[in-house]
Amino acid sequence: MPTLFPSEIQNICGCDEAGRGCLAGPVVAASVILPRDFKHKLLNDSKQISKKNRDMLRKEIEEIAISFGVGIVSPAEIDEINILRASIKAMHLAMDKLSTKPELILIDGNRFYPYHNIPFKTIIKGDTKYFEIAAASILAKTYRDEIMESNHNSFPQYQWNKNMGYPTLAHRAAIKTNGTCSHHRLSFRLLKEENELLF
Repeated sequence: MPTLFPSEIQNICGCDEAGRGCLAGPVVAASVILPRDFKHKLLNDSKQISKKNRDMLRKEIEEIAISFGVGIVSPAEIDEINILRASIKAMHLAMDKLSTKPELILIDGNRFYPYHNIPFKTIIKGDTKYFEIAAASILAKTYRDEIMESNHNSFPQYQWNKNMGYPTLAHRAAIKTNGTCSHHRLSFRLLKEENELLF
């Protein structure tokens, strides 16, 4: 992955989110500041990495990071403010938890709201281009998966331990059969057919 920023910029923060396209559960974002010389042959977009390697990378990232934070926005707030604002709010919440102030923020995607006047750059597919964003992707994904696995224990009918809240056929079939629960995003189109939810 390239390093295209001046060496005098030491604290570069990568930000990414997980769960934006899900039908249930929170949106979770992470922010990570890595040492500038950090490299890892396995580190990439979390969706391209096995669960075993994601869990291993999470431990390494948390140990070596200069600072990291995780932000969570609930399904209810997603319904209230919309998923774009919720995703960016989760990133801001994650950066609120940093113990070191970043000099530059790298955002995965093409939308962001300024954070405390710190310079930022949005990057399409940034999690495949910069270690800082890839590391944030790993943390966001693993933290969110833990939440959904915990939620599965209370609502096993939705199989969140397998689909993590994404709109799989099995998840939608479970919604059609069982209706929604408190973890579903009611502002989303939960079924392809209209008016087929059971409340």
